[in-house]
Amino acid sequence: MASTTLKTTKDGKQYYKIRVRMGENNPTLSHNWYVPEGWSKKAIDRELAKVSAEFERQCKAGEVKSRKQRQEEEAQRALEEAKILTLEDYANKVFMPALTVTCSETCRCNYQGNLDNHIIPVLGSFKITEITPAQITALLLQKQSEGLKVGSCLKLYTILNSMFKKAYLEDAITKNPMDKVQRPKATKSEGKTDEIKSFTADELRYILQCVRNEPLQWQTLINLLIDTGCRRGEITGLMWDCVDFKEGSITIKRNLCYTPDKGIYIDTPKNGKSRKIFISPDVMALLKQVKASQSRIITLGHNGPGFVFTQEGTDLPMHPDSPTRYFQTLGKRYGIKDFHPHKLRHSFASVAITNGADVASVSEKLGHSDKAITLRMYTHADEESQKRASEIFRRALDEAKVTAKVTGL
Repeated sequence: MASTTLKTTKDGKQYYKIRVRMGENNPTLSHNWYVPEGWSKKAIDRELAKVSAEFERQCKAGEVKSRKQRQEEEAQRALEEAKILTLEDYANKVFMPALTVTCSETCRCNYQGNLDNHIIPVLGSFKITEITPAQITALLLQKQSEGLKVGSCLKLYTILNSMFKKAYLEDAITKNPMDKVQRPKATKSEGKTDEIKSFTADELRYILQCVRNEPLQWQTLINLLIDTGCRRGEITGLMWDCVDFKEGSITIKRNLCYTPDKGIYIDTPKNGKSRKIFISPDVMALLKQVKASQSRIITLGHNGPGFVFTQEGTDLPMHPDSPTRYFQTLGKRYGIKDFHPHKLRHSFASVAITNGADVASVSEKLGHSDKAITLRMYTHADEESQKRASEIFRRALDEAKVTAKVTGL
């Protein structure tokens, strides 16, 4: 039989909590019946008896669910709805909202752009439960045949792999089609036309000679990129509070980013950690000139420490894409092939390592979270380093022969 208890809300309104026990291993179900104003006690008792009896009937008939049961049914209903989503719906309603919580704005924008431009136009209208490995493979091959480089196709593969893995783990699909899709491989033509990933020491010296003719700000920025191996956004995001003229160092703790949705914004470095980098006296002298020239044009510090590299005549930060555009113009002017900011980062590591710098120090300066990344991405053995390796090996053998003769072995 249902039990009733008179209760009062914080604002003085009375109600009866009606409870029905459904058995030892089942939850107690409850319902609140609010007392109408102006009713007599006799009328209240008569109506309460009717409401209680009806609620008890509904409970025994299975028409009333506990909160936990309602939550479980809602979760199951959402899961069933997810199973019939198209790839476009799943990508925009499930995959991307979840990704936004864990990744940077730049990463989110990159994923969304690849989905919108390459994946959804081809597979978006298909139900996610019905997409086959053959369809995904055909998409990747189609994109390569249209001229998309293998690196870009690998990004599509990664996005699809992440999305279908999430759908599989959440039981939105019963099997993962990506288990039978091979990673894209470079075509023969790509292998032949790939650009060298780094400049040699002689090429870097030529670049430094060329930039002496450029405006002070660009001369300083390019010298700083060459001297530190920093990322483009780390240098454009550099502020004067991170420049120590006395010590001759800079601290990288900001990364200037841009996406069409968010505009220009400041983020942390890629590995989430700040790092101190000692720079050459020549580059430090250029930084001093930049600061002096800024102080003559704008008042620094009224909104904080101020950016080192700014838009002309203002204290606004340089757009993080500006160096890429400037490098393209500079490359054409001086005949520097494939000139872009990130290539200077590759070059710093390659030249440093092939000339004897230890990988751990180079990795720390570059801001890599793992030394294996440095080795995998930046060690490019040239003829000189190969000859040096052979000489070291032969010298070791010769020393071993001498030792053997002396000891009589």
